[in-house]
Amino acid sequence: MAAHSTKASSAKAAAAVAASAPAPAPAPVAPPKPTGRPAPEIRRVADLLKQVSDPTRLQVLMLLNDKERNVSELCNDLGTQSQPAVSHHLALLRHGRLIEPRRSGKHNFYGLTDAGRELAQVVNSIVG
Repeated sequence: MAAHSTKASSAKAAAAVAASAPAPAPAPVAPPKPTGRPAPEIRRVADLLKQVSDPTRLQVLMLLNDKERNVSELCNDLGTQSQPAVSHHLALLRHGRLIEPRRSGKHNFYGLTDAGRELAQVVNSIVG
């Protein structure tokens, strides 16, 4: 019987040690996948921001937020930009779908698209 009680005592002691020992660390868990906008939307926003990463293009966007303008008016408003340079900036903004032309006689007047207006509002909220 002494052997039985020694085995029981050893089992109780082992159980007590196991209970007081720290629990093993949980297995590493992968970080949760980001929630929010899908990747194509994120790429689209990044592309929009690239379009206005140039100070002149951003200034053109903000000028067109006030009213439609043609290239000559934009050249005058920008001051130091040549007509070919302004036309180049307008082409990039047009390809980015931030502006659209409207033909009137000999001139193209440029105005903001919905996306251009939204971006201009964001910029206005930042710069005040």
